[in-house]
Amino acid sequence: MRMNVSTGPETAGLRPLSARSVVLSMLLAVHPPELPVKDLIRLVEPFGVGGSTLRAALSRMVAAGDLWRTDAVYGLSDRLLARQRRQDDAVHPRTRAWDGDWEMVVITATGRGAAERAELRTRLIALRLAELREGVWLRPANLDRPLPDGLHRVAVTYTARPDEPAHDLVARLWPLSAWASTAQTLLTTASDAPSPADRLTAFAAIVRHLLGDPVLPPALLPPTWPGPELRTAYAEYQREVVASVGVEGSVRGC
Repeated sequence: MRMNVSTGPETAGLRPLSARSVVLSMLLAVHPPELPVKDLIRLVEPFGVGGSTLRAALSRMVAAGDLWRTDAVYGLSDRLLARQRRQDDAVHPRTRAWDGDWEMVVITATGRGAAERAELRTRLIALRLAELREGVWLRPANLDRPLPDGLHRVAVTYTARPDEPAHDLVARLWPLSAWASTAQTLLTTASDAPSPADRLTAFAAIVRHLLGDPVLPPALLPPTWPGPELRTAYAEYQREVVASVGVEGSVRGC
Protein backbone atom coordinates (compact mmCIF):
# COMPACT_ATOMS: atom_id res chain seq x y z
CA MET A 1 0.00 0.00 0.00
CA ARG A 2 1.41 3.37 -1.02
CA MET A 3 1.14 5.86 1.85
CA ASN A 4 -0.22 9.24 0.79
CA VAL A 5 2.08 12.16 1.45
CA SER A 6 2.11 15.49 -0.35
CA THR A 7 5.79 16.16 0.13
CA GLY A 8 8.98 14.21 0.48
CA PRO A 9 11.30 14.44 3.47
CA GLU A 10 13.38 17.11 1.79
CA THR A 11 10.31 19.35 1.50
CA ALA A 12 9.26 18.96 5.12
CA GLY A 13 12.84 19.53 6.28
CA LEU A 14 14.87 22.68 6.65
CA ARG A 15 16.22 24.45 3.58
CA PRO A 16 19.00 27.05 3.40
CA LEU A 17 17.72 30.60 2.99
CA SER A 18 18.24 32.46 -0.25
CA ALA A 19 17.54 36.10 -0.97
CA ARG A 20 14.56 34.96 -3.06
CA SER A 21 13.06 32.91 -0.22
CA VAL A 22 13.43 35.79 2.24
CA VAL A 23 11.72 38.23 -0.15
CA LEU A 24 8.89 35.79 -0.81
CA SER A 25 8.38 35.19 2.90
CA MET A 26 7.98 38.91 3.50
CA LEU A 27 5.57 39.39 0.62
CA LEU A 28 3.53 36.27 1.32
CA ALA A 29 2.99 37.54 4.86
CA VAL A 30 1.03 40.63 3.88
CA HIS A 31 -2.30 41.15 2.15
CA PRO A 32 -2.13 42.63 -0.43
CA PRO A 33 1.35 41.16 -1.07
CA GLU A 34 3.26 44.21 -2.17
CA LEU A 35 5.98 46.31 -0.51
CA PRO A 36 8.17 49.31 -1.40
CA VAL A 37 11.80 48.44 -2.00
CA LYS A 38 12.84 50.64 0.94
CA ASP A 39 10.81 48.41 3.27
CA LEU A 40 12.22 45.26 1.71
CA ILE A 41 15.77 46.51 2.25
CA ARG A 42 15.00 47.08 5.94
CA LEU A 43 13.20 43.76 6.38
CA VAL A 44 15.75 41.45 4.77
CA GLU A 45 18.79 42.90 6.55
CA PRO A 46 18.36 40.73 9.73
CA PHE A 47 18.52 37.67 7.47
CA GLY A 48 21.93 38.53 6.09
CA VAL A 49 20.71 39.88 2.74
CA GLY A 50 22.45 43.11 1.78
CA GLY A 51 21.07 45.85 -0.44
CA SER A 52 22.99 44.91 -3.58
CA THR A 53 22.10 41.23 -3.18
CA LEU A 54 18.45 42.17 -2.68
CA ARG A 55 18.31 44.35 -5.79
CA ALA A 56 19.90 41.61 -7.90
CA ALA A 57 17.40 39.07 -6.53
CA LEU A 58 14.47 41.41 -7.25
CA SER A 59 15.62 41.90 -10.84
CA ARG A 60 15.88 38.13 -11.36
CA MET A 61 12.46 37.56 -9.78
CA VAL A 62 10.79 40.14 -12.02
CA ALA A 63 12.46 38.58 -15.08
CA ALA A 64 11.32 35.11 -13.98
CA GLY A 65 7.72 36.23 -13.54
CA ASP A 66 7.73 35.87 -9.75
CA LEU A 67 7.15 39.56 -9.10
CA TRP A 68 5.80 42.66 -10.78
CA ARG A 69 7.27 46.13 -10.29
CA THR A 70 5.64 49.55 -10.39
CA ASP A 71 8.04 52.40 -9.67
CA ALA A 72 9.68 51.34 -6.36
CA VAL A 73 6.99 48.84 -5.28
CA TYR A 74 7.24 45.08 -5.79
CA GLY A 75 4.37 42.59 -5.59
CA LEU A 76 3.63 38.93 -6.19
CA SER A 77 2.71 37.74 -9.67
CA ASP A 78 -0.59 35.96 -10.31
CA ARG A 79 1.18 32.61 -10.12
CA LEU A 80 2.51 33.34 -6.66
CA LEU A 81 -0.83 34.81 -5.58
CA ALA A 82 -2.19 31.31 -6.17
CA ARG A 83 0.58 29.97 -3.92
CA GLN A 84 -0.38 32.48 -1.25
CA ARG A 85 -3.99 31.27 -1.40
CA ARG A 86 -2.88 27.63 -1.06
CA GLN A 87 -0.71 28.45 1.91
CA ASP A 88 -3.41 30.58 3.51
CA ASP A 89 -5.68 27.57 3.26
CA ALA A 90 -2.99 25.32 4.77
CA VAL A 91 -2.79 27.56 7.82
CA HIS A 92 -6.52 28.29 8.03
CA PRO A 93 -8.33 25.30 6.47
CA ARG A 94 -12.08 25.65 6.11
CA THR A 95 -13.88 22.68 7.60
CA ARG A 96 -17.40 21.61 8.41
CA ALA A 97 -18.92 19.06 10.77
CA TRP A 98 -18.36 15.50 9.57
CA ASP A 99 -21.42 13.26 9.22
CA GLY A 100 -19.59 10.08 8.13
CA ASP A 101 -19.61 10.74 4.38
CA TRP A 102 -16.44 10.45 2.28
CA GLU A 103 -15.51 12.23 -0.95
CA MET A 104 -14.47 9.80 -3.68
CA VAL A 105 -12.80 10.68 -6.99
CA VAL A 106 -12.33 7.95 -9.61
CA ILE A 107 -10.04 8.71 -12.55
CA THR A 108 -11.71 7.75 -15.82
CA ALA A 109 -9.46 9.41 -18.43
CA THR A 110 -7.07 7.13 -20.32
CA GLY A 111 -4.13 7.61 -22.65
CA ARG A 112 -2.51 10.38 -20.60
CA GLY A 113 1.26 10.83 -20.59
CA ALA A 114 3.45 10.54 -17.53
CA ALA A 115 3.71 14.31 -17.05
CA GLU A 116 -0.07 14.74 -17.22
CA ARG A 117 -0.62 11.91 -14.75
CA ALA A 118 1.92 13.40 -12.35
CA GLU A 119 0.29 16.83 -12.59
CA LEU A 120 -3.13 15.35 -11.82
CA ARG A 121 -1.74 13.45 -8.86
CA THR A 122 -0.23 16.67 -7.50
CA ARG A 123 -3.60 18.42 -7.86
CA LEU A 124 -5.45 15.65 -6.03
CA ILE A 125 -2.96 15.62 -3.17
CA ALA A 126 -3.28 19.42 -2.92
CA LEU A 127 -7.02 18.84 -2.46
CA ARG A 128 -6.06 16.63 0.54
CA LEU A 129 -7.36 13.50 -1.14
CA ALA A 130 -5.54 10.20 -0.63
CA GLU A 131 -5.05 7.34 -3.09
CA LEU A 132 -6.63 4.08 -1.98
CA ARG A 133 -5.53 2.28 -5.13
CA GLU A 134 -4.53 3.45 -8.58
CA GLY A 135 -7.12 5.90 -9.85
CA VAL A 136 -9.28 5.85 -6.69
CA TRP A 137 -8.94 8.82 -4.34
CA LEU A 138 -10.94 9.66 -1.23
CA ARG A 139 -11.11 11.46 2.09
CA PRO A 140 -13.67 12.26 4.80
CA ALA A 141 -16.09 14.90 3.54
CA ASN A 142 -15.28 17.52 6.19
CA LEU A 143 -13.59 20.17 4.05
CA ASP A 144 -15.63 23.22 3.11
CA ARG A 145 -14.33 23.55 -0.43
CA PRO A 146 -15.63 22.59 -3.87
CA LEU A 147 -13.70 20.32 -6.18
CA PRO A 148 -12.42 22.23 -9.24
CA ASP A 149 -14.67 22.14 -12.32
CA GLY A 150 -11.86 20.88 -14.55
CA LEU A 151 -11.58 17.70 -12.53
CA HIS A 152 -14.75 16.36 -14.11
CA ARG A 153 -13.04 16.19 -17.50
CA VAL A 154 -10.82 13.36 -16.23
CA ALA A 155 -12.76 11.86 -13.30
CA VAL A 156 -16.13 11.13 -11.78
CA THR A 157 -16.93 12.04 -8.18
CA TYR A 158 -19.08 10.33 -5.59
CA THR A 159 -20.20 10.64 -2.00
CA ALA A 160 -19.47 7.32 -0.29
CA ARG A 161 -19.89 5.47 3.00
CA PRO A 162 -17.12 2.82 3.07
CA ASP A 163 -17.84 -0.45 4.87
CA GLU A 164 -14.34 -0.42 6.38
CA PRO A 165 -14.18 1.30 9.79
CA ALA A 166 -13.13 4.91 9.32
CA HIS A 167 -10.15 4.69 11.69
CA ASP A 168 -8.81 1.64 9.85
CA LEU A 169 -9.20 3.34 6.49
CA VAL A 170 -7.45 6.49 7.72
CA ALA A 171 -4.57 4.38 9.02
CA ARG A 172 -4.16 2.85 5.54
CA LEU A 173 -4.32 6.18 3.74
CA TRP A 174 -2.17 8.57 5.78
CA PRO A 175 1.10 8.14 7.75
CA LEU A 176 -0.22 10.15 10.70
CA SER A 177 2.51 9.11 13.16
CA ALA A 178 5.28 10.20 10.78
CA TRP A 179 3.57 13.53 10.07
CA ALA A 180 3.07 14.20 13.79
CA SER A 181 6.68 13.31 14.61
CA THR A 182 8.01 15.76 12.02
CA ALA A 183 5.60 18.43 13.29
CA GLN A 184 6.93 18.07 16.84
CA THR A 185 10.51 18.29 15.59
CA LEU A 186 9.71 21.47 13.68
CA LEU A 187 8.02 23.03 16.72
CA THR A 188 11.11 22.36 18.80
CA THR A 189 13.41 23.66 16.07
CA ALA A 190 11.41 26.89 15.77
CA SER A 191 11.32 27.38 19.55
CA ASP A 192 15.08 26.86 19.88
CA ALA A 193 16.11 28.86 16.80
CA PRO A 194 18.94 31.23 17.83
CA SER A 195 18.63 33.85 15.08
CA PRO A 196 16.03 35.51 12.81
CA ALA A 197 17.36 33.54 9.85
CA ASP A 198 17.07 30.25 11.74
CA ARG A 199 13.51 31.11 12.80
CA LEU A 200 12.49 31.98 9.26
CA THR A 201 14.00 28.72 8.01
CA ALA A 202 12.07 26.75 10.65
CA PHE A 203 8.75 28.48 9.99
CA ALA A 204 9.12 28.14 6.22
CA ALA A 205 9.49 24.39 6.83
CA ILE A 206 6.44 24.48 9.10
CA VAL A 207 4.17 25.99 6.47
CA ARG A 208 5.39 23.44 3.90
CA HIS A 209 4.63 20.70 6.39
CA LEU A 210 1.13 22.07 6.97
CA LEU A 211 0.43 21.57 3.27
CA GLY A 212 0.65 17.83 3.99
CA ASP A 213 -1.77 17.85 6.93
CA PRO A 214 -4.81 15.81 5.81
CA VAL A 215 -7.09 17.99 8.01
CA LEU A 216 -9.14 15.03 9.15
CA PRO A 217 -12.21 15.23 11.41
CA PRO A 218 -11.14 15.41 15.07
CA ALA A 219 -12.81 12.06 15.75
CA LEU A 220 -10.39 10.36 13.34
CA LEU A 221 -7.20 11.96 14.67
CA PRO A 222 -4.87 10.76 17.43
CA PRO A 223 -5.59 12.51 20.76
CA THR A 224 -2.29 14.44 20.71
CA TRP A 225 -2.44 15.54 17.06
CA PRO A 226 -0.06 18.55 16.70
CA GLY A 227 -1.77 20.21 13.74
CA PRO A 228 -3.52 22.96 15.75
CA GLU A 229 -0.36 23.69 17.74
CA LEU A 230 1.67 23.97 14.54
CA ARG A 231 -0.89 26.38 13.06
CA THR A 232 -0.96 28.48 16.22
CA ALA A 233 2.83 28.76 16.31
CA TYR A 234 2.92 29.76 12.66
CA ALA A 235 0.14 32.33 13.08
CA GLU A 236 2.03 33.93 15.96
CA TYR A 237 5.17 34.12 13.85
CA GLN A 238 3.18 35.71 11.05
CA ARG A 239 1.95 38.39 13.46
CA GLU A 240 5.58 39.19 14.18
CA VAL A 241 6.36 39.42 10.47
CA VAL A 242 3.37 41.68 9.78
CA ALA A 243 4.33 43.89 12.74
CA SER A 244 7.90 44.19 11.42
CA VAL A 245 6.60 45.13 7.98
CA GLY A 246 4.74 48.03 9.56
CA VAL A 247 1.85 47.99 7.06
CA GLU A 248 -1.69 46.71 7.09
CA GLY A 249 -1.55 42.94 6.75
CA SER A 250 -3.43 39.91 7.83
CA VAL A 251 -1.84 36.88 9.49
CA ARG A 252 -1.74 34.30 6.72
CA GLY A 253 0.65 32.16 4.67
CA CYS A 254 4.45 32.38 4.32
